[in-house]
Amino acid sequence: MMRAVWLREFGGPEVLVPGEAPDPAPGDGEVLIDVAHANLTFVETQFRATGLGPFSAALPMIPGNGVGGTVTAVGPGVDAELLGRRVISSTGGSGGYAERAAVPAAGLHPVPDGLALDTATALLADGRTARLLLETAAPARGSRVLILAAAGGVGTLLVQLAAHAGLHVVAAAGGPAKLALAAELGAAETLDYRQPGWTTRTAPVDLVLDGVGGALGRTAATLLRPGGHLLSYGLASGSWTDLPPDEIAARRLTVLTLRPTPDAVRAATAHVLAEAAADRLRPVIGRRFPLAQAADAHRAIESRATLGKTLLDVHPENAMSRAQKRN
Repeated sequence: MMRAVWLREFGGPEVLVPGEAPDPAPGDGEVLIDVAHANLTFVETQFRATGLGPFSAALPMIPGNGVGGTVTAVGPGVDAELLGRRVISSTGGSGGYAERAAVPAAGLHPVPDGLALDTATALLADGRTARLLLETAAPARGSRVLILAAAGGVGTLLVQLAAHAGLHVVAAAGGPAKLALAAELGAAETLDYRQPGWTTRTAPVDLVLDGVGGALGRTAATLLRPGGHLLSYGLASGSWTDLPPDEIAARRLTVLTLRPTPDAVRAATAHVLAEAAADRLRPVIGRRFPLAQAADAHRAIESRATLGKTLLDVHPENAMSRAQKRN
């Protein structure tokens, strides 16, 4: 048996209950990962609360869509050379909040030598999203880009990638600590969107990258110059940014959609891992919780008080491969 966190009903963070679960066994084409860290996303808190979102699984279930750890067993048809490798992987929406997870070998992302496993795990979902957003929007060098929720998991990475690409980053976040972090990461301007009239404190922008939606996303869109681009990728507010078609036409706006192919997702993940290994990209891990405190981790994310990424430390001592331990 292994330690795990169970979701038996949808509701508040308290429905995440620590317990035991049978050890998973890798099936055809799968590997078993001894989990060091579980990657948490805001989408997972929404799923826990409502059962809605991109995940689907019958209750009871072990939630969690991303893990980092070491391959300890391989199923039929899988190369034994993977044993002992440090990897990160999505789980398909379930099984991540546990000591061990069985996942398809084809979905593994090897962690570059010299890159800490917690850093790699923090990049799993947010890093590829940030990279894909900039690839999709393809702003010209020197463009003014407004990043909403710039101190969050995706936002902190977007600020860095956009600044390194020669973009003028206008970072919007709530509160002095979050604005200071965005400035440290390379934002040219910072805006506190909790302050009345916050949009009057900057010039028009060419692109809005919106992970919040709702009224805040709608307000941010007023900063777009005629012919500007809006790319919404999240609804932390509970709803997408909704611009009336007549306004889009009158202002000659382009509303973009993030629809990457599996190959694009894999390439984006490899890119951000390589950038982090080369010290050109740094995920901000703002909070960490042990596995048994998954409920507290969800509370922290929902409070909007966290900076950057929140991780579950499951077996942090397993961050090194077997070969590294022998050395």
